Amino acid sequence: MKITIYGSGYVGLVTGACFADMGNDVLCMDVDASKIAKLRNGQIPIYEPKLDTLIQKNSHEGRLTFTTDVAEAVNHGLYQFIAVGTPPNEDGSADLQYVLAVAENIAKYMTDYRLIINKSTVPVGTADQVRNRVQTILQQRQLNVEFDVVSNPEFLKEGEAIDDFMKPERIIVGTDTLRATKLLRTLYAPFNRNSDRFIAMDVRSAELTKYAANAMLATKISFMNELANLAERLGADIEKVRIGIGSDTRIGYSFIYPGCGYGGSCFPKDVKAIKHTAQEIGYAPALLEAVEAVNYRQKRVLFDKIHYHFAGQLQSKTIALWGLAFKPNTNDMREAPSRVLLEALIQAGATVRAFDPEAQEEARQIYGEVQQLELCQSPYDALIGADALAIVTEWKAFRSPDFDRIKAILKQPVIFDGRNLYDPEILSELGIQYYSIGRIQQFEVQNQVVMQSE
Repeated sequence: MKITIYGSGYVGLVTGACFADMGNDVLCMDVDASKIAKLRNGQIPIYEPKLDTLIQKNSHEGRLTFTTDVAEAVNHGLYQFIAVGTPPNEDGSADLQYVLAVAENIAKYMTDYRLIINKSTVPVGTADQVRNRVQTILQQRQLNVEFDVVSNPEFLKEGEAIDDFMKPERIIVGTDTLRATKLLRTLYAPFNRNSDRFIAMDVRSAELTKYAANAMLATKISFMNELANLAERLGADIEKVRIGIGSDTRIGYSFIYPGCGYGGSCFPKDVKAIKHTAQEIGYAPALLEAVEAVNYRQKRVLFDKIHYHFAGQLQSKTIALWGLAFKPNTNDMREAPSRVLLEALIQAGATVRAFDPEAQEEARQIYGEVQQLELCQSPYDALIGADALAIVTEWKAFRSPDFDRIKAILKQPVIFDGRNLYDPEILSELGIQYYSIGRIQQFEVQNQVVMQSE
């Protein structure tokens, strides 16, 4: 089958590579000529496990190609996937200019039936806007050509996107025609062989499903962080609470790990967008506002602990920072908790020595040559000359470090753990002062920290 994908970012590249790997003829279109040139040379602009291999393999075998030519893209595929960005506006609403621009381009060049598929995360009602935009241009061209507009949201976890696409838990398709449903069922058949994961529904329900899923996961994270803050005040251990409630199958263990807040390209943006949608129709989304507020506060938790430990005197201090990406197995730093901590430390006069296995270059792009930020070559290199270690991203390489080596290099044996990676009792036995999220260890000190931050 011939497929065109507009947008060669995270969603577009994963979608294109996976469809091509099943034998389809995929053309990825992007307006960024430099990005397309790099992709043609096998250079991948993002880090995602297995993606580079998949793109290079299918490019070499001729099933995956790249272009900046809109006319070529429209003429190529029966299936026209829109996978461009929908960044947030200042009011939190999703910016649909790129989605609608693609719709206009499709309408300008199409000469026969096309199935237009919204893969981008978009507000409820976007398919109607796309349909109206296409229809208007076709009328201006005095062309009577049939088309369908479908919502087919992605549910890809950064770091596991290839597996998520190849073995989906669900394939959501929002459509109002039997023709479009059949075409998409045929396209997704290779990914739907073991059991039927194909769920067809109306377009608006499909659009809302994507936002609802991300808002639910964000809610679980913020709820657990709220409980962690409560545990610190009560002298309870949130990790034991997590195990206790996670054993209930109605709750489960996914997304109930306390930490220093969520980030990335999806949860913060999508919670804002669905909140804005609710406000537009006169509904006050109290729970979503609380989810966002808790996360905003949680991103400052580690700084509050560091500030307390050093009695507010951070001007001459150096903090080693392990982790820059918002989660492991990605180089994405959008809305990352590391940025909040890093910027707060620098503003307070501290120097930060940071290491991340994949996000070093991304940090360099964001911060340039900030004098108080040093990007280091290894986790232990970051410790040199540091007064303490702060951990923000739970990369596997950080889970079982050499604590004796850490203690020997740090000026003071102090760790601020934003992901609860370590056992407080073991670190206490090793003589390392350990601050974590919602744990019993050093209850009195942590209680003073949270009271001071209020």
